[in-house]
Amino acid sequence: MIEYDSYGPEKVLEVYHPKSGMRGFVVIDSTALGPAKGGVRMTPTVTAHEVSRLARAMTWKNALADLPFGGGKGGIIGNDKDMSPEEKAEFVKAFAEGLKVICPEHYVSAPDMNMAEPEMRIFAETIGDMKSCTGKPADMGGIPHELGSTGFGVFHATKVAVEHLGMDLKDVTFAVEGFGNVGWFVSKFMTEAGAKLVAASDSRGVIFDENGLDFEKLASAKKDKKTVTEYEGGKVLPGHDIKTVNADILITAAVPDLINAGDVDEMKYKLIVEGSNIPMIHEVEESFHKKGVLIVPDFVANSGGVISSYVEYTKGSVEDMWKMVEEKIIVNTKLVLDGAKEKGISPRKYGMDIAKERVLAKCDVCKV
Repeated sequence: MIEYDSYGPEKVLEVYHPKSGMRGFVVIDSTALGPAKGGVRMTPTVTAHEVSRLARAMTWKNALADLPFGGGKGGIIGNDKDMSPEEKAEFVKAFAEGLKVICPEHYVSAPDMNMAEPEMRIFAETIGDMKSCTGKPADMGGIPHELGSTGFGVFHATKVAVEHLGMDLKDVTFAVEGFGNVGWFVSKFMTEAGAKLVAASDSRGVIFDENGLDFEKLASAKKDKKTVTEYEGGKVLPGHDIKTVNADILITAAVPDLINAGDVDEMKYKLIVEGSNIPMIHEVEESFHKKGVLIVPDFVANSGGVISSYVEYTKGSVEDMWKMVEEKIIVNTKLVLDGAKEKGISPRKYGMDIAKERVLAKCDVCKV
């Protein structure tokens, strides 16, 4: 069941296409700062409630990134593994047809789970406006997320946090949970800056070497053999052991709800950077804060993707994207960490206060 409060959601749209059987949802959580921005995912289990939670997360992420976007999200019920390319295309086109009443004035889409550039091509062509979505192919003015904008941003958030703690990147060790797009790029940038990667995980397990993993060899193992556990050298551990390896920094980059309350006392990291969304609930973050562990929240650390989307939306270049991601992530991470330290509260609490203030300042329909 969708939860409503003084911030929103403003609109909930359900779309159904009788001929194909396509059923989907769009939740516009807030347009106080601009058109609602957030991707559309296709899964068999997606619900309006799930989409509404993701839309609210986008409200805060866009506000803290200081972008002229509100928060929104879309979902299509479907299993693309059971569909032909033609059937999937029909679903996407039907979904977009139903959104002509809100795109792009009120909602700007993007790829999310099981959606990519081909689907965004269909979406934009169906709506008839290139501003209706980001994540489009390059020949439509798109800036591919495959370039690593999110991982690049997570790297800069980590760098700021390391300096905040009075450490040097060249002297720290780190572990990465999830060696997909985000984990791959953040590992690349971190090791190039001199940090030592000692552990990386994927769905098959963890590869660990206290003396350091060679990034190029690790990337080759993942590309050629589809798992980091095929890396030559090091020790293979169970997947959950990524939480308890001996390193200074943990960068999460994959699954939600990775860390629970029972892990707090077992984990020895000095810094946790949330490259993934909701790797732990807020109460667990507060427990780490009380323990003296610094956490850079997800809506601060991993906003590189939506910043990249904004550059595409404004017809900027790839060079503009790299520059804006770096500048905004550095400024916002410093703002949150320094302010939280001064107030004696967790970075999440301080960051949320900023995001809420920015939304309320521009919101005509919010209850203040």
